[in-house]
Amino acid sequence: MLALAREGYSWGVVKPKEFLATITYPGMIKVARKHWKYGFGEMHRSLSRAAMVKQIQRMLPDVRAEDLHRAGAGVRAQAVKADGTLVDDFLFVEQGSGAGSVLHVLNAPSPAATAALPIGREILEKLTGEKLAPLTA
Repeated sequence: MLALAREGYSWGVVKPKEFLATITYPGMIKVARKHWKYGFGEMHRSLSRAAMVKQIQRMLPDVRAEDLHRAGAGVRAQAVKADGTLVDDFLFVEQGSGAGSVLHVLNAPSPAATAALPIGREILEKLTGEKLAPLTA
């Protein structure tokens, strides 16, 4: 679901400049055109307990409204290319060359839990140009 701020953990956190930058980005416009109905459904379910219960009951018929309790939200950034393609994996962007170069690691959704070693290996390979031996268990 689209957040109204980069660190918008609730509906009350709105940062107009950040939100405007998001909704005017060409890739976001393309994603919105394709998935607008689903996005509005997510927002509706976030705001309406009855709508959320109805959706959950599709898989868990015994769930009732009193079973649901409000909780904090998380924010997960999703990289979107200008053509509207969602980036499914890590995205490495290099700026400059030589000693002053910078390697940016984008769209790393869960590096601590699932991908810290693979990301580290790929960064090292990109920075050194050296192919590392495979990891063994």
